[in-house]
Amino acid sequence: MRDTHLAVSIDEALRLVLDSVRPLGSESVPIMEAANRVLCEDIVADTMVPPLDDSGMDGYALIAEDTRGASREHPVRLQVIGEVQAGALSTGKEVAKGTAIRIMTGAPIPRGADAVIQVEDTQEDSGFVSVLRETAQFENYRYAGESIKIGDEVLFKGDRLTPSKVGILASLNYDKARVYRQPTVSIVSTGNELADIGEEIRFGQIRNVNAYTLYAEVEKYGGLPRYLGIVKDTMEDTKGIFLKALESDVVISTGGVSMGKYDFVKDIFSNLGIDIRFEWVKVKPGRPCTFGKKGDKLVFGLPGNPVSSLTSFIQFVRPAILRLMGATRIRKPVVNAILEEDIKKQPGKVFLLRGRFTIRNNDFYVSTTGNQRSSVLRSMSDANCLIVLSEDTARVKAGERVSIQLIDHDEI
Repeated sequence: MRDTHLAVSIDEALRLVLDSVRPLGSESVPIMEAANRVLCEDIVADTMVPPLDDSGMDGYALIAEDTRGASREHPVRLQVIGEVQAGALSTGKEVAKGTAIRIMTGAPIPRGADAVIQVEDTQEDSGFVSVLRETAQFENYRYAGESIKIGDEVLFKGDRLTPSKVGILASLNYDKARVYRQPTVSIVSTGNELADIGEEIRFGQIRNVNAYTLYAEVEKYGGLPRYLGIVKDTMEDTKGIFLKALESDVVISTGGVSMGKYDFVKDIFSNLGIDIRFEWVKVKPGRPCTFGKKGDKLVFGLPGNPVSSLTSFIQFVRPAILRLMGATRIRKPVVNAILEEDIKKQPGKVFLLRGRFTIRNNDFYVSTTGNQRSSVLRSMSDANCLIVLSEDTARVKAGERVSIQLIDHDEI
């Protein structure tokens, strides 16, 4: 039996992984390709957004005081003296008492006006507009620099570029973004029992699921996956495919990390000079999980069962990929929820149970998604969270509060 002295808690495992990671180099990419990439520089505004006072609505620019007492029964009638379109410099005219200028959303506010009444609250006829309600001063009036002022620090090194952050770059006239490089990630499946998609399954075989699940996860978090196929349970074949996999920044293998006669992965780690940081994690599912490092290469030996493999990826590989990309916020959100069923567990390890939360009356409620065997991927597919039960916990009753990790959400 292999020595289990490299068994660590889930928190210690994550610390060991993150302590081993340094962000990769940087590159410039067009902002059309920058979504979900991570900035490697702070962005300081050198222009105002919007660049001038403009209208927030289609309507009429006017003096708010002129509309006092206006209603549908007693409208205020103003003379329309011009029009200003979005993109126009100006009408050249100034709003004076008793007048209004027709204006479009985004058009510059004419001189003299201090409000815009939206077109739905007006009626225009024969060069005059009837204002059907009172207008507050500076209503629908957008100030220059209201969104961004010159000198504002608007984005920061380590920020993942969400669509709105890409929009901020565009508003500041950036056509490119300086971001960290995406890590290359090799994925290896081990085991004679695996048949790939399109292959005929022989008696005793199962379909290779992990490679495709992990491939999608790597893409989701910004890595560049390479699937190297299924390796048979021999030392020679396993060593050969790991040598090829080590050309990438990250290596993920599934299976072959437990204590079976043909579980060669840990032996290959030692043979190839991979420094093993841990071999076991005190968590269920996902106990037989190995992590090591060779130079700057990160190597993960994940369990073979589909749920164990996926939960291990979420807890350890995903943060490593994000940190390689320079991200500073990498944790999944954890909230408290009211449990809707009784749960028993063995003390001594953290349990990550597949759950589904709902929100009712401004509170989280959670229940399990059914069969919790680590081979049942269906219950993971139905889950939107993991119910986190501590090492010391033996039983939790319905109505008690538990921690849940929101696996469909990210800390951005």
